[in-house]
Amino acid sequence: MNAYKAQLDRKYPDNLIITKVDLFEKLLTNRGPLGSHSHYAHGYFTFPKLEGEIAPRMKFRGKEVLTWSLNNYLGLANHPEVRKADADAAAEWGMATPMGARIMSGNTNYHEKLEAELAEFVQKPDAMLLNFGYQGVLSIIDALVDRHDVIVYDAESHACIIDGLRLHQGKRFVFAHNDMASLEKQLERATRWTENTGGAILVITEGVFGMSGNLGSLDKVVALKEKFQFRLFVDDAHGFGTMGKTGAGTGEHLNCQDGIDVYFSTFAKSMASIGAFVAADEQVVEYLRYNMRSQIFAKSLPMPLVIGAMKRLELLRTQPQLKEQLWTVVDALQSGLREKGFNIGTTTSPVTPVFLNGQIPDATQLTLDLRENFNIFCSIVVYPVVPKDVIMLRLIPTAAHSLDDVKETIDAFEKIAQKLDKGLYSASPVTA
Repeated sequence: MNAYKAQLDRKYPDNLIITKVDLFEKLLTNRGPLGSHSHYAHGYFTFPKLEGEIAPRMKFRGKEVLTWSLNNYLGLANHPEVRKADADAAAEWGMATPMGARIMSGNTNYHEKLEAELAEFVQKPDAMLLNFGYQGVLSIIDALVDRHDVIVYDAESHACIIDGLRLHQGKRFVFAHNDMASLEKQLERATRWTENTGGAILVITEGVFGMSGNLGSLDKVVALKEKFQFRLFVDDAHGFGTMGKTGAGTGEHLNCQDGIDVYFSTFAKSMASIGAFVAADEQVVEYLRYNMRSQIFAKSLPMPLVIGAMKRLELLRTQPQLKEQLWTVVDALQSGLREKGFNIGTTTSPVTPVFLNGQIPDATQLTLDLRENFNIFCSIVVYPVVPKDVIMLRLIPTAAHSLDDVKETIDAFEKIAQKLDKGLYSASPVTA
């Protein structure tokens, strides 16, 4: 007891003054890595407002810009059949129907019909609708594993996966991005751990990584099932509708869809809507229906979104020319950038990163120049997402873009790259 008291006295001496801090005062003095720049970034670099019909050309601060920042991969956002289906469903049902969570009072034949159609499309026995993608991934992870289980995940996993991991009370091991030797090493660790806990192993990766455009090495991950016992959960948000012969996703593209135990995608990309789904064997989906807290305690997906998703899925199935047009634009953009000497990494998906050498101040001026003088709007990524001396411009080509849009963009990128190389952005700041 005396030793413990002495330890406390050293840690909390009598002359130590502890100052109480108000919660909001603490928040305002540490606004976070993004919030610390809000005083100059808000409304332009962050929270910008693109106005008008969703299309390659929209209005930004009153000026028309060619935009490459919308995940409207198949151009469905303003497809006339989609707009009509959305409008008709909203007029017939309103946004309130159905009321309540699906487990209580919010289930309908339409919800179940959409689930059956989604399951068939992605070649799985069953599927479950989710209100939101981000929320859904968190809740899937939370429901699938307990404290005895181990999660092994790709180092470049999306934030929704990382936040889902934070809910996990058991062990988690990370493997280097798409590195199968690293994954095998972590699976060996996980196997040893679960031999002591009696738990199971869940591997989590993505179909298409949204920043780099890299495909997850799903076929190679699936092949490791011959050596290790684990289940595979794939977030294919950017692959659904864009990858594979029918658009069923990255697993179809890599001929390993059967090896994906839990398949997830969102409606926020190719489907240009709100909502998501998870697909797996019937018993797994049934388990999730009764154990995913984010769905059990949330209002059912409104009917117009369900009816609208059915129309979008119909177009995915019956109009392959949408995906063909997307890839015509993707191939022209990516081959054109490479021919001009731009570094677009190792993307093999529509996601098109352009890596430039420069610091954050250069990135600010370059973005201003692109938007104000070249009328091109794309996402810009800087440290800490990429190294301090790298600027990444992220382009999302869609079926709605034209080859003229591609040419205009590459011409502009050539000019801004020359300015960056000559140090002109540091010498002559651009103003909005």
